[in-house]
Amino acid sequence: MAIIQLGEVATWYDEQGDGEPVVLLHGGFVDSRMFVPALPVLDGLRVITVDRRGHGHTPDVHGPLSYDVMADDMIAFLEKAVGGPAHLVGHSDGANVAMIVAMRRPDLVRRLVLISGNFRHGGLVPGVLDGFAEAVPYLGARYGEVSPDGQEHFPVVVDKLLRMARSEPNLTEDDLGRIASRTLVMSGDDDAVTLEHTIALYRAIPESELAVVPGTSHLLVMEKPEPVYRAILDFLTTNPTQTRQPIRRAR
Repeated sequence: MAIIQLGEVATWYDEQGDGEPVVLLHGGFVDSRMFVPALPVLDGLRVITVDRRGHGHTPDVHGPLSYDVMADDMIAFLEKAVGGPAHLVGHSDGANVAMIVAMRRPDLVRRLVLISGNFRHGGLVPGVLDGFAEAVPYLGARYGEVSPDGQEHFPVVVDKLLRMARSEPNLTEDDLGRIASRTLVMSGDDDAVTLEHTIALYRAIPESELAVVPGTSHLLVMEKPEPVYRAILDFLTTNPTQTRQPIRRAR
């Protein structure tokens, strides 16, 4: 475990293993502890978990949250802590940050895994953010276990995240067309991101593959961690299969 100063943010991170680096980017309202089930599966890789600003062990800083500012943080992290390009695996907000990094700095991204991400804020199921209040007490206690800001600061972070999620991101299919990395788009079949939006994301990224995990929700990484992370490991460590009847990829 270590802390690296990225501008005004004292960013906490941890790394385990050797091999090619893979950075795991957690979703909103939670932290890198969500990736505990991934660690034994991703054996053979240098697995790096990082708590973004206002999450987990990394303190909040003054001002609003945005995907752009978190992408700036991640670019600095890749340059300073990782020391070069890495595979990026992001869930939810982490996926949104990862796709922006891949557009801005393709030289820093090897392969890209986007789990339950949305490139436009309208890609969420209508009303899904309204039901978040029910989970705040549990998530606040979990936040307070490690946050240097204390549990009492959690409502401030929640307000920032909800404001961001209701107005961002605002990317287009043309923006996504700039992603040069081979990309795996993953989703639950009953996700908080609409399936139609996930398919649009998959179709807009030139070198992309699609996996919809049956019987799962937005929390597929917790509900079926073994098949999810096995699929990710296969994607990160093997070459694409030569399909016999390509249609979308024929060109």
